[in-house]
Amino acid sequence: MQCNESPRGSQIMMALKSISTLSFVSLLVACGGPGPAATVPEAEPAAASSADIGDHVVHFSAQPTDQIPPEVARAYNIVRSKNRAMLNVSVLDKKSGAAVTAKVTVKTVNLTGQLKNVTMRKIEEQKAIYYIGETPVANRETLIFDITIMPDGVDKSTDVRFKRQFYSD
Repeated sequence: MQCNESPRGSQIMMALKSISTLSFVSLLVACGGPGPAATVPEAEPAAASSADIGDHVVHFSAQPTDQIPPEVARAYNIVRSKNRAMLNVSVLDKKSGAAVTAKVTVKTVNLTGQLKNVTMRKIEEQKAIYYIGETPVANRETLIFDITIMPDGVDKSTDVRFKRQFYSD
């Protein structure tokens, strides 16, 4: 996830790198989630921001969008607000460290089971590939992110889960 072009591109990549290390994320769940027998790797609280999924590593984060620098928010059409959260997911090939394209879907709920809509969109810049999505959040609301990832060339998806509490006061 390195940027070797313009200073503006470097700043944006550094900001996105910071975004991806600030929070915790887990894999998406497609079509209602994994079955009862499915094993879903869970990120460790306040520490893990990545998951090993075979030949790939998934990096994830979630944070309030008001923490994103204004120039980055403008460049990627992100609404900055203390009442909005952004999920950021990237998938890297374990051997080469190169970013890879993947199918990334997310199911997000709060602790009362209310579904939060998060539509992921792909961002490509130089050799970096990110998937980002936004959703409204209330003060002290905890969101559970279930992320389903299927890297290109892989015929089975993997699920990752993590929780993140947001504060807006």
